[in-house]
Amino acid sequence: MSHPPHDVSTDDCLGSYSYLFCPDILRDKVAFITGGGSGIGFRIAEIFMRHGCHTVIASRNQQRVSDAAKKLVGATGQQCLALSLDVREPQTITAAIDKTLKKFGKIDILINGAAGNFLCAASSLSFNAYKTVIDIDTIGTFNVSKIMFEKYFQDHGGVIINLTATLDYRGQAFQVHAGTAKAAVDAMTRHLAVEWGHNNIRVNSLAPGPISGTEGMRRLGGHQPNWDRNILSSPLQRMGNKTEIAHAALFLASPLASYVTGTVLVVDGGSWLTNVNDYMKLLGIDTYYPSKL
Repeated sequence: MSHPPHDVSTDDCLGSYSYLFCPDILRDKVAFITGGGSGIGFRIAEIFMRHGCHTVIASRNQQRVSDAAKKLVGATGQQCLALSLDVREPQTITAAIDKTLKKFGKIDILINGAAGNFLCAASSLSFNAYKTVIDIDTIGTFNVSKIMFEKYFQDHGGVIINLTATLDYRGQAFQVHAGTAKAAVDAMTRHLAVEWGHNNIRVNSLAPGPISGTEGMRRLGGHQPNWDRNILSSPLQRMGNKTEIAHAALFLASPLASYVTGTVLVVDGGSWLTNVNDYMKLLGIDTYYPSKL
């Protein structure tokens, strides 16, 4: 069955929720979620909390995560700590993890969801813009993971889930910065799974496809030619929603995935396999003329 669960397009909690997993599958666990104030990160926090988990949502925008935390606590009754950090600055990460441990005494799950993206041709991409995306997506993921390892996971074990993408699987026009960054994170996932497995740490990547109600979709989806046609031609013939990605994260974080590590779980309805990669139209080239030999 490919019928999607209920979702809302805004950064608000679900009005109703039907449990597909055991309601207390994450009971008394603590999840630390970067980028948890909006979009997919927000829905992951909500679904985790609906399954008994306490959360920490962290981003550079303190007001955003504070507002989000109030919504999450009101909808689920679980605790949610809102913290400000910049994944590019290790000292802010250390401070946020210290505050988390002081409040909850432990951290069981890390979701690396902080990211930055925009559409830009490689030829027009500034050196600083490219570096910024790498700094946030790739280096930021490593920074948070390493500090979490040193502060808690090394001695207690844990679960790390890195949110990535399918951009690099075929090569997507205007996305060399994000595709490179996410490909590097997938490689990081495998390396850390190997090195940290003996510490009882599982590390996996979760790669969403086109997901409705997200900032990424608002920024990127509307600019792609024949977008509706591409979606309808994908195997499940629809977009995904944030609740579906949160359910995938819930699986990876739960005991159901106790023997899963070092892998990439693609949750895109099979769209990367079939969607037309209209790179010529994106580049403004109507017809391709091969060079004469």
